[in-house]
Amino acid sequence: MTPSATTRRASLALLLACAGTFLSFLDATVTNLAVPPIADDFDVSLTTVSWVATAYVIPFAALLAPAGPLADAVGRARLFLIGVAVFTASSLLIAVAPALPVLLGARAVQGLAAALLVPASLGLVLAEIPAERRRAAIGMWSAAGALAAAAGPAVGGVMVEVLDWRALFCLNLPVGCWVLIAGRKLLTGESRTGEGPDLVGGLLLALCIGSAVYGLTQGPDHGWTSVHVSAASGVAVLSGAATVLRALRHPRPALRLDLFHSRSFAVASGVSLAYGAALFTTMLLGVLFMTDAWNYSALEAGLAMSPAALVTAVVGIGIGRLPVALTPRTMVAGGSALVAASTAVLALLIDTEPRFWTLWLPTGTVMGVGVGMATVGISSAAALSVVPRHFAAATGMVMAVRQVGGGLGIAATAVIVAEVSGPGAQPYAAVYWLATAVNLAAAVGGLALRLAPPPLPNPAPPADRAPAAARTLEGDQR
Repeated sequence: MTPSATTRRASLALLLACAGTFLSFLDATVTNLAVPPIADDFDVSLTTVSWVATAYVIPFAALLAPAGPLADAVGRARLFLIGVAVFTASSLLIAVAPALPVLLGARAVQGLAAALLVPASLGLVLAEIPAERRRAAIGMWSAAGALAAAAGPAVGGVMVEVLDWRALFCLNLPVGCWVLIAGRKLLTGESRTGEGPDLVGGLLLALCIGSAVYGLTQGPDHGWTSVHVSAASGVAVLSGAATVLRALRHPRPALRLDLFHSRSFAVASGVSLAYGAALFTTMLLGVLFMTDAWNYSALEAGLAMSPAALVTAVVGIGIGRLPVALTPRTMVAGGSALVAASTAVLALLIDTEPRFWTLWLPTGTVMGVGVGMATVGISSAAALSVVPRHFAAATGMVMAVRQVGGGLGIAATAVIVAEVSGPGAQPYAAVYWLATAVNLAAAVGGLALRLAPPPLPNPAPPADRAPAAARTLEGDQR
């Protein structure tokens, strides 16, 4: 392949990966605004229809980790396109769903498809992009998700207001079809291990993470000692133990414990847990606070949250264009510290008097810069601490850990808002103090990252046939 053809292939891979990631994250954000009209359309309670969001989140979180090794085995482009195809088809089914059970089933399939395409997309990008451009590519990929978060509330609110909730899911159809058509070029010449991961181990891992996320999200509603949560906790513990045992014995485990031999990857995973808890907490709390204390409508609250997400996207795109390359350590520690400073200011100053221009927008801007830096830093540290043949596995693992952290953050937010007594904004201030502490912990963890992961060679088919001793993880294990 000529250098120009290689460059075009790498650019196409980055464009398609960003488009697929944008779709998956856009769908997660716009759906929240569709919950009330769906409840009206099917004549069910808001509690029942809230499963429209939950049915997506649980399979998405559960399957991220096992989908990574699967992508490395069958081919990142192949699994990415399968995920996009299933995602597009399930979007069509949701748009025409005649009954709520059909819609919920299609949402679960959509979450499964998102779990397949997201880690495969970043793995595809890192495998196709030259080593010196990988950090910039991670920034672009991260920015696509942030843009979806910024556009979701505005797009969702307008479409529900002007058209219908079903139109939200029709947005995915033209983009998904274009990705499928253009992405066929990436199937030619794709390298893959050809060795599928442990299927039983993958199912056990998915059951463990899915049960954990279910228990965390249902605890505030049903009670932490309820049958729902107790059963979910028991299943999570048992399936998690079984997953670890299989991972220690199977030659191709679904849970890649060997990735944690890299100190950078282990630290990035821990930081990702804290980062997910803080990020999901602040995203949920912002909407709750503005609709409750400031009496904003759901659409107004969504629009007020958009500037921070937009800044996050700009930072993700621009961070790779800086004249001086920032290390993952700098990005994670510095970004988390900025977010901690923002949440601390909110904890000190928020009250029931709306102060969007003088308080919310400035702190949101700083928070957006911090989130953008931390997101790129964590993804860079995790992905670039392993050899190219394990890019997707590392990505899936770190994102799954982030989702579990998000479940912890959401559960903690619900408990604190319900249990903390006090006038005005005091319950919300308590949650912002919690977010500050968690962000500071992420910043301290970021300081433990290596200053700069070593550059990795581009993947080539002969590398996959190298002796086992040569296929060790890059990083601190050496």
